[in-house]
Amino acid sequence: MTPRVMVNDVHEATAGWTYDVVSIGFPGPVRNGRPAREPWNLGKGWVGFNFKKALGRPVRLINDAAMQALGSYAGRNMLFLGLGTGLGSTMIRNGALIPLELAHLPYKNGKSYEEYLGNAGYEDDKHEWRRNVAEVTALFIAALGVDYVVLGGGNARHLKTLPRLARLGDNANAFKGGYRLWRSTTRSPVE
Repeated sequence: MTPRVMVNDVHEATAGWTYDVVSIGFPGPVRNGRPAREPWNLGKGWVGFNFKKALGRPVRLINDAAMQALGSYAGRNMLFLGLGTGLGSTMIRNGALIPLELAHLPYKNGKSYEEYLGNAGYEDDKHEWRRNVAEVTALFIAALGVDYVVLGGGNARHLKTLPRLARLGDNANAFKGGYRLWRSTTRSPVE
C-alpha cells in the first residue's frame, strides 16, 4: 500500500462523514510527525508525502505502536509491546509518550528482539515464543523501570498466561489513542 492508495481508501470509506481531523498510526519510526523512513512492509512514497493536503484536514501521524499505547495508557509508567508482524514498542512515563525502537536491538544468538517476539518467532515455535515474551517482558520491566506492560498486537491473543505485571491490550485501543492525540496542546495527550 502506498500513501496515495491509503488516502483514496480513507476517502472512500468515509464518504459522507463529517470529521475535522485525522490521526494516522504509521508502521515505522516517526520524527516530528512525519515518517522517518519508508516502511519495509508497505509501498513506497511515505516519506515526504503531504497527508494534510491529500486528506484535506489537519493530520497527526505517530508510530502505530505509540498510538495503541496511547489508547492503552492507564497512568504511571507503562511499556507497550506490540506483538505482531514485527515488534512495536512505546513507553509512557508519567504522561509523557516516548516512542521506542527496541525491535532491532540484538537479543541473543545474533538475532534481534523482533526475530524472537515478532511473527517469525511465533511461527517458528509457539512454546518458545511464549517463553521469550515472558523473559523479555521481565528484562524490559527491570531495565526501563515501568510499573506495568501492555501486550498488544495481533499475536498477543496467543499468550496462554500473561507475564508478571502485564495485561493484554486490544488493537481497538489505537482508536482511543488517535482521539487522545488531539487533546489540548497545552498538556500531554495522556493527561
